[in-house]
Amino acid sequence: MPLELVTASASKDAQRRAAGGLRRAGLGAGDRVVLSLPPSADLLAVALGALRSGVVPVMLDPALTTGERGELVADADAALAVDSRPALRRVLDAPGGELAGVPLARPMHYTSGTSGRRKGVWSGVLGEASARALFDEEVELWGFDAADRHLVLGPLHHSAPLRFAMHTLLAGGDVLLPGRFDPPALLAAIPELRPTTAFCAPTHLKRLFAAGELPPLDSFRLLAHAGEACPHRVKRRAIEAFPAGSVAELYGSTEAQFTACRAEEWLARPGTVGRARAGRRLRVDGDGVIWCRVPAHARFSYWRDPDKTAAAWRGTAVTVGDVGRLDSDGYLYLDGRRDDLIISGGVNVYPLEVERVLNRCPGVRESAVFGVDDERWGQRVCAAVVGTVSPGVLADYARARLAPAKRPKDYHLVPGLPTSPTGKVARRAVPGILGLS
Repeated sequence: MPLELVTASASKDAQRRAAGGLRRAGLGAGDRVVLSLPPSADLLAVALGALRSGVVPVMLDPALTTGERGELVADADAALAVDSRPALRRVLDAPGGELAGVPLARPMHYTSGTSGRRKGVWSGVLGEASARALFDEEVELWGFDAADRHLVLGPLHHSAPLRFAMHTLLAGGDVLLPGRFDPPALLAAIPELRPTTAFCAPTHLKRLFAAGELPPLDSFRLLAHAGEACPHRVKRRAIEAFPAGSVAELYGSTEAQFTACRAEEWLARPGTVGRARAGRRLRVDGDGVIWCRVPAHARFSYWRDPDKTAAAWRGTAVTVGDVGRLDSDGYLYLDGRRDDLIISGGVNVYPLEVERVLNRCPGVRESAVFGVDDERWGQRVCAAVVGTVSPGVLADYARARLAPAKRPKDYHLVPGLPTSPTGKVARRAVPGILGLS
């Protein structure tokens, strides 16, 4: 299988060159550079070189269409967009610049909202004390050190895979980039690669377990997972397959990290996502909405959206709209995700964003996008469509305008859509009407 081994020493040299290249391009602290490329050692180096010089990398999915990417580049008001290998190499083809000891910012990621409009998660440039606290928190929680060899299983434009890879390098460890996720090839390679850590979504675990006999996994000291609810049978198999005490779950979002849960805690309380991380305090309000008080270094705003920012915060406590409950020992249990959110393969998909695209297709009167349970993906994106268009035309239309994770896998042609008393399309009723719930 194609594999790229990234060492801390080689990456640090490349990070210096990236810092110099960004400065040569006129970028300074607080400026934004868009990075939209497949995972590579160079991508990691530019992201880290930016962060360690106060420039904020805006991480975008390289599978976005030209139109989707252009909208986000404009919204981010980026000083530089790097979306090709030649452009990446140009940044790295520079004399070395100065690097801070730790990242001076958090990467900026875009996360959709229930309105369908993507939201940039912005933390700005951190002061020295906050930057050090942010770094130390991750290292202390997960124990990153120079002996680690981290296996990247998720895309680096997602916050957690990038965070785990970056902190491994900053702690002096190595990172393994195996390319496209290929479960049989990965299982065959693990005995030789000897990874010590990995981060994944439950979808990765399902596919690995379905790919064949598992090799010895004794090299792992940490397998962290998050991104979607993990079925109990998958969780139990992971705990049985990986070394004792190595499996851990984290609950949070692109915006903020809330809890961590080790295997022994989950076994004692099946279904929990753990207790509040250090420096945080959880509470659940009268509507079941989860709020978390976070330290100064973990705060954020929604990029140029003061109204959404204000709605997310109550003093130093933040919510992303999830609902749940706390037991008497402070362990959190999730009862649901944000309204209408579909989590497919660990990727957040918001129906309204997909509907807006489908509704522009000739022959479509209206559409309702929803998720149904799926053994492989966790949830499968589906669409009910009113109009004279065929499923094949819809699939072609979506393929040209939506990233792969957002494209409906099933199209259902219907004479009409259910509505609420206020006349809005009742998405949640659609699966039942189609016999899919």
